Amino acid sequence: MFRKNREKIFCIGFNKTGTTTIEKVLRDFNMKLGDQAEAERLMPQWCERDFNSIVNYAKSATAFQDIPFSLPYTFIALDQNFPNAKFILTVRDNDDQWYNSIVKFHTKLWSVGDNPPTVHELKNATYRYKGLAYDYIKHVFNTPDDDMYNKTLLIKKYTAHNDFAIDYFRVKSDKLIVINASKKKDYFRLCNFLKKEPLYDDFPWENKTAEI
Repeated sequence: MFRKNREKIFCIGFNKTGTTTIEKVLRDFNMKLGDQAEAERLMPQWCERDFNSIVNYAKSATAFQDIPFSLPYTFIALDQNFPNAKFILTVRDNDDQWYNSIVKFHTKLWSVGDNPPTVHELKNATYRYKGLAYDYIKHVFNTPDDDMYNKTLLIKKYTAHNDFAIDYFRVKSDKLIVINASKKKDYFRLCNFLKKEPLYDDFPWENKTAEI
């Protein structure tokens, strides 16, 4: 039987903010991670703001990261349904660093050349399901089809998501930690937040882009 107050950890930072590194930290603490492939297929539900489906999926494990948990507004439904949950907001050193990282990652994944993917490439990408890549960019960042990686709009949404999460948890400060995986001290802050003994002297860095 599902217990509403069981331990839950949600990494709610945007993709390309060190979420894969956080995933490794959580795995190394022997936490049960959600199946990322299955979770990412909930993108259409998020687009429809069907948070019930996401909440129901979150009953399947202890810790979760990336889509749909990294998407705007999801953390509100999770907080309301899992009162004892803790949230990890991962960030980069600055906005440009995040933007350059996500564009580089998507270009390697879905573009046939050195430029960011076109709307045609995104709609035909078969990652998880055909068109998820387009759904992600279009519904999260609301960029025009002729400028899918508009820097101003992507950065605006990235900063808005971070600011909103911090403000939302302002009166629940014990539930949220803001982490930069490039900062050694943040590894120990995260361990303390999770009430775990450190296993390393720094983050065990994971880099998806380099592995492609």
